[in-house]
Amino acid sequence: MNFKYLPTLGGALLLTGCLMERTPIGPMQYDSRAIERDNSAQVTVNLKMGAGDLKVGTGTSKLAQAYFTYNVPAWKPIVEYSPGDLTIRQPGNSHSHIGNVKYEWDLRLGRQIPLDLRVHFGAGEGQLDLGSLDLRSVEVEMGVGQMQMDLRGDPSHDYAVHIQGGVGEAKVWLPVKAGVYATASGGIGEIRVRGMRKTGDHWVNEAYDTAKVKVRVDVKGGIGQIELIGDAE
Repeated sequence: MNFKYLPTLGGALLLTGCLMERTPIGPMQYDSRAIERDNSAQVTVNLKMGAGDLKVGTGTSKLAQAYFTYNVPAWKPIVEYSPGDLTIRQPGNSHSHIGNVKYEWDLRLGRQIPLDLRVHFGAGEGQLDLGSLDLRSVEVEMGVGQMQMDLRGDPSHDYAVHIQGGVGEAKVWLPVKAGVYATASGGIGEIRVRGMRKTGDHWVNEAYDTAKVKVRVDVKGGIGQIELIGDAE
């Protein structure tokens, strides 16, 4: 992170700290939920985590398999599903906390299911391994923390990715075989782009001119650093 942004970052974190509250901590709890596939032609997945560690990837034959680890009883994740719409959310209005809190979601989504993924991530760390999913769109809103998103794969359909940066760092690996068109703007942090060529106010990868499948990436920066990686690493 560029040190010239640290005073602003410190102020943002101080503001976040003012919202912290002490919530009773209990014994560690381990829950899981499975969502079976149905006849939905497309599914919207909404993830709303206030504070914690979020992992999203593949590795299930079901529509979704979720594993939860937490020691704040009031934060037991709420899972709601109706055909074509899956929502997992952290209950309560304020999710900041002072103390030895553990709060983790490990969500595995089925392949070959057309997905619209919406992630609201308040504070903590996020790891989104999405390249093997059948994505139709991705929207991520970051808060305070770090996020890694891996979109490397061989998509069969066009899709769009929208990232709203917050306070912290985000690193995004982009598909190599698909054509990628990326724009990045706003914020008072730093936006880095690697493995792509700049054309006017946007970047494209080597495959863009001839690829049949296109991925559109739109990044709006926050406070911190966002890195887009368009080559194999």
